[in-house]
Amino acid sequence: MSLAGRTIVITGGGRGLGRAFAEACAAASSDAIVVADIRADWGEATAEALRKAGADAAFLAVDLGDPKSIEAFAAEVEARYGRIDGLVNNGAIATGIGGKTFEEIEVETWDRVMAVNVRGTWLMTRAMAPLLRKSTLGGRIVNIASDTALWGAPRLLHYVGSKGAVISMTRSLARELGPDGIAVNAIAPGLVLVEATEYVPPERHRLYVDGRAMQRPQMPDDVTGAVVFLLGQGAGFVTGQLLPVNGGFVFN
Repeated sequence: MSLAGRTIVITGGGRGLGRAFAEACAAASSDAIVVADIRADWGEATAEALRKAGADAAFLAVDLGDPKSIEAFAAEVEARYGRIDGLVNNGAIATGIGGKTFEEIEVETWDRVMAVNVRGTWLMTRAMAPLLRKSTLGGRIVNIASDTALWGAPRLLHYVGSKGAVISMTRSLARELGPDGIAVNAIAPGLVLVEATEYVPPERHRLYVDGRAMQRPQMPDDVTGAVVFLLGQGAGFVTGQLLPVNGGFVFN
């Protein structure tokens, strides 16, 4: 589970699961951590906390909805680090978009979710691929999907559709990047208690807790171990896989 010698990029790393992933990578002795986020206040706070804990961490701003921003981000990462060893595609629009039926979702909201969650994941992967190919330890990509795409969560079609696309993209990318020794996998967390899910109604939280094999709320630390494993040396021959991490709410 050691990430010694590895430089890891985490999108949406400023808060919630992204911050938990960054902290877990630091605890696993990652060589350097790049916290990527659209919010400078969140990103800087996370990077500063990691540095105070002894990690080599930096914040770099990126807007996953803006292709030029992703290109500029990639250029800055290359200039600073030369190569990377892992990419966690965590950044996504999730907050405040649920509750509407498929007939009520606005086209503008649909397009924004797809631009960030789907196109942004593709473009970030494309931008980081040349740097992952330079890894001497074996490149790793972990895409953060969602179990909503596995059980078909209602009143959330745009988000569910975007995460279903991420799952399919993971399998295709695994085949395209496999010849370069880059492993590409996805995890599908359940409803995790983070800032992004504070808007979720109590009845949806109860649905998850009552429906899990392990009937308790899901915390960020329940998810980080799977990501650290998939970023590390032991997962070098694991690729194209989807791992639900949700306490048994759905089985894959």
